[in-house]
Amino acid sequence: MSYFDKVLIANRGEIAIRVMRACRELGIETVAIYSTADKNALHVKYADEGFCVGEAPPAKSYLNIGRIVEIAHKSGAEAIHPGYGFLAENHLFAELVEREGLVFIGPSPASMRALGSKLESKRMMSRARVPVLPYSEDGVKSVDEAREFASRIGYPVIIKASAGGGGIGMQIVNEEGEMERALVPSMRMAESAFGDATVFVEKYLVRPRHIEFQILADRQGHTIHLFDRECSIQRRHQKLVEEAPSPIMTPELRGRMSESAVTVAKTARYTNAGTVEFLYSGGDYYFMEVNARLQVEHTITEFITGIDIVKQQIAIAAGEDLQLEQADVSIRGHAIECRINAEDPVNNFAADPGKILRYRSPGGPGIRIDSGIHVGYSISPHYDSLIAKLCAWGSSRMEAIQRMRRAIYEYVILGVKTTLPLHHAIMHSEEFARGETHTHFLKESRIMEILPRYAGEEETRMKTLAASLRQGKEIAAISAAVNVYVRTQEKRSGS
Repeated sequence: MSYFDKVLIANRGEIAIRVMRACRELGIETVAIYSTADKNALHVKYADEGFCVGEAPPAKSYLNIGRIVEIAHKSGAEAIHPGYGFLAENHLFAELVEREGLVFIGPSPASMRALGSKLESKRMMSRARVPVLPYSEDGVKSVDEAREFASRIGYPVIIKASAGGGGIGMQIVNEEGEMERALVPSMRMAESAFGDATVFVEKYLVRPRHIEFQILADRQGHTIHLFDRECSIQRRHQKLVEEAPSPIMTPELRGRMSESAVTVAKTARYTNAGTVEFLYSGGDYYFMEVNARLQVEHTITEFITGIDIVKQQIAIAAGEDLQLEQADVSIRGHAIECRINAEDPVNNFAADPGKILRYRSPGGPGIRIDSGIHVGYSISPHYDSLIAKLCAWGSSRMEAIQRMRRAIYEYVILGVKTTLPLHHAIMHSEEFARGETHTHFLKESRIMEILPRYAGEEETRMKTLAASLRQGKEIAAISAAVNVYVRTQEKRSGS
């Protein structure tokens, strides 16, 4: 079934390719947009046609709303899929798309407006009796006001930008004397990043778990959830590892949290795919926010449910009724996603843009790779450092972990530093194997302590591979790299 004849994907990299794959399976032609830096990118080659949207900086290309809509009309596209990031949660973009007679594949502009403000969404969910952490309902405008509220709810607290996301503007305050030093920069960052300096104070949970529920809702008000994901392993509020379902979930807890997630969606009159995010601590959970878009980690929900979320997005945007009832959705096995970034985890996660000299992705049972890179591809410093998503599925959580370990060993990316050694260390962590994760996992576990060892092994493996490649021995190079891994594992097993 073809819901549209042609769709423009207003994004780049792996997420653009992911949306294009769904379109291709549905018989829909695709239009890529690209910046001057992305002229030879894989998503451009994969699409049926492509148009340059502007120069490399996002403000001149992937955030150029007028130019994107112009290209949609020129190409004959009927709908626009924003992917995630860039314009995905920009209600002004969604409104313009609709005014221009095009279909926005995502939630309505009204829902995006309501949920785009953390303060407004918390007020809305409080009225709907969804649990929320204590927060300053009208925001705070001065240090004295922030201190007065914090003294009432008790330290520690966190300052958040009302209009923000991605951890921008967040500041943790442990005691009264820290408030002024935290509040002023937070307001400044909020104004700079979002054009809105409004911030609020919220009770801070020291070691919470980050648990979210994927939801789908059609235009007729039919809403279901696709179960839970845990995204507790983070750095600077950015997710690194996600898994589905959460290892601490019980039937009783899942029942309560999923009911709250659906209530959130219905209260906001939400349509299309979205994610309701919660913090969990000590047996209680609290609404945090709604990500009004496709999530990076939608992959693992697709693994455990067998439901193609992007195809569901397209069908809902075309006005179709949701063809799924809650009873039709069940959990099958366990899935884990590792975000592979072009960063050096040993060097304070410094970005490492550069050219991919050799690339070999893993495969085999239960492995999925979503990526937009290839041999010869140049990773630009202008964009997010995420270059691939490595996902593993198993019939049990331990099998998923074992498959992820094996896939990491098989992954060859030569030319730039990546976070593969970090994920290698996490997958071998006893705390992770026991499911004992929280949002400060990286700081408080031994991961960063043992990381240099794994980074050293990866460097040795890549040097061995590079030496063989310089001699033109492709097969020998792969074999040599595998042998390095085997020797390392034998040594570790004997220790």
